[in-house]
Amino acid sequence: MSVLYNRIANDVLKKRMLLDTEKRITISFYKYCKINSPKNFRDMLYIGLIRLNILGRVYISTEGINAQVSIPIQFYSAMKSYLKNIHLDFNNLRFNKALDDKKSFWVLTIKVRKRIVSDGIDNNIKFDPNRVGIYLKSVKVNKMLCDKNVIFVDMRNKYEYEVGHFKGAIPIPANTFRDQFKIMINLLKDYKDKKIVMYCTGGIRCEKATFWMKYNGFMNIYHIDGGIIGYCHDAKKNQVPILFQGKNFVFDARLGERISDDVISYCHYCGVKCDVHINCRYSLCHTLLIQCVRCSEKFKSCCSEQCLNNLILIKQNRN
Repeated sequence: MSVLYNRIANDVLKKRMLLDTEKRITISFYKYCKINSPKNFRDMLYIGLIRLNILGRVYISTEGINAQVSIPIQFYSAMKSYLKNIHLDFNNLRFNKALDDKKSFWVLTIKVRKRIVSDGIDNNIKFDPNRVGIYLKSVKVNKMLCDKNVIFVDMRNKYEYEVGHFKGAIPIPANTFRDQFKIMINLLKDYKDKKIVMYCTGGIRCEKATFWMKYNGFMNIYHIDGGIIGYCHDAKKNQVPILFQGKNFVFDARLGERISDDVISYCHYCGVKCDVHINCRYSLCHTLLIQCVRCSEKFKSCCSEQCLNNLILIKQNRN
């Protein structure tokens, strides 16, 4: 019987990934659809993906699939064919290629979740993927960005928004998507009669966000087809300006994709312009923060003097 989970230490896998010379691409895809037996489907999917040497993070639930994976280029077509064959609704999966070719994942994890995106929708309210906002491509997005009567809403977390966003976009000030749902309706109530364009990284969060807006009486709701990643690819394809400023935060080893040369955020310590996210080196903390090179050297990639002292103490005890 195949091993259905990783048994190799993460640090070993990470070193292996950094040394690997095989050409890979990072792909994200999702689909809201009925999956009757998520646990069995998860196990079948794990076997299929691991055979193609695919790494990444995948969530499965009764409401569908949400995946970000790193694939050897030679197996990309094989993966698409495999996915189409294991579920009828996977024939039209939305594939978003990353905006760069940097290494992203070093292990494959597939987890069964209650929902593929943790939201704040009441359990008694059934999410309907057919009752979402109107999809927009890059040409229309750019046109609406120039219209002062159109409101753009960023449905990502604070740490995503601060390193990159569309100019003038309204952030929903919360640390989780679930918490955003608790405040977004009240926060946007003054714009109920205006056209509202919502966006996120790849589109999956805005599927639910636009549904929730329409459920609460907002009628003129739009969202960017494929999110920021889809927008950038479509803009390049149609040779129109990319109006997103800064970096697109991503939830993998890269922690961001450079979209424009604009640096719109600042080091959380010294205030110098910087948009490099790091995780605190002290393993019991691991706080995500923006830290410039100078402060990173000063704190040894820790988030504070306390974490640095804890790290030093651990090393002393080991010696």
